[in-house]
Amino acid sequence: MAEIRIKSIDESELDTVLAEDIDFVGELKFTKPLMIKGRFKGEIKATGDLYIGENAFVDAKIEANVVSLKGRVKGNILANSRVELFSTSCVDGDISTPNLVMESGCRFNGICTMKSDNGEDEKDNEK
Repeated sequence: MAEIRIKSIDESELDTVLAEDIDFVGELKFTKPLMIKGRFKGEIKATGDLYIGENAFVDAKIEANVVSLKGRVKGNILANSRVELFSTSCVDGDISTPNLVMESGCRFNGICTMKSDNGEDEKDNEK
């Protein structure tokens, strides 16, 4: 089986970056890729990809296409495509995604539920 490596995103490829000095509270909705490098508290409901920087802290319920995490998240994550946990990441909350990639050294305290891309639970296919 081939080893899957997590590829870091180049910040210049993103339309929106919430910088290190941003401390945002509220609800965030977006369709294009977004990076959080500062602090965020609230709820994220997106169809785009979410990138969380190494020094970022997010206290939120997160829903996005891809969640790529180098910093800290306190809250549940629902990713429609994939969750990527880099070695510097820490998650305190549950993860629901069809694809989870974890580097050695990351911390994850919660429950992971993995469904297939079409939304069906693998156990349902055995019936």
